[in-house]
Amino acid sequence: MTDPKAAITHLIDVMARLRDPETGCPWDQVQDFPTIAPYTIEEAYEVEDAIARGTPATLLDELGDLLFQVVYHARMAEERGWFAFADVAKAIADKMVRRHPHVFGEEDARTAEQQTAAWEAQKAAERATRQEHGTLAGLPPGLPALTRAAKLTRRAGRVGFDWPDAAAVLDKLEEEAAELRAELKVPGQAPDTAALRDEVGDLLFVLANLARKLDLDPEDCLRGANRKFERRFGHIEEMLRLEGKIPADVTLDRMEELWLDAKRRERDTG
Repeated sequence: MTDPKAAITHLIDVMARLRDPETGCPWDQVQDFPTIAPYTIEEAYEVEDAIARGTPATLLDELGDLLFQVVYHARMAEERGWFAFADVAKAIADKMVRRHPHVFGEEDARTAEQQTAAWEAQKAAERATRQEHGTLAGLPPGLPALTRAAKLTRRAGRVGFDWPDAAAVLDKLEEEAAELRAELKVPGQAPDTAALRDEVGDLLFVLANLARKLDLDPEDCLRGANRKFERRFGHIEEMLRLEGKIPADVTLDRMEELWLDAKRRERDTG
């Protein structure tokens, strides 16, 4: 069994060597927070993908990549005299203890629902301490847009500003779709790009909240749809390849036929 303290210490030392201004890696030496941040986001998504694939070896590798991102940011902060990796680890451990008094303190046991409510109340108190006021304060603008849409209205819902149920959201979805159709059919005018962007944004916002009302993650729903599209389009290309063709060689009707074949195969295989 690997010694966790030794492994973390070794990783921190590796990062320090890479950033050494004299003997480090030239690429790592010139990085800063803005240039590394996109890699951090990418690695988080790769962890999600590894979980979806259900491959332990891949998950181990991707978690390591994500941990390296944390160490990287902590090292850059340490170079600026802000904090070090140990401070990051202590801060999150202290936060978890603070937010779980029913585990680490003397409060009574909580159900999962009670813990969710208590967690949100604690986060609200922490935002107030940071002088982040307002129901929607503290939601990072850099979140994926669908995720942020769901979180924004979940926050608003806690103070009563919400659709009553999923059926009401579907009604709103139909209303927004009608507005988009109207925008597309203005007689004698080319569609207004800004107006179309606004209407499509409204549709996506409502869809994100439909997923929330159904206790679904909108990003997860869309990722699933993306994987399904890739799988079915891949089937189209493979079947055409066996015929010595590519999609550009055939009609849309033929591709639709193969698409439906892919759907039938999926149903048949469960």
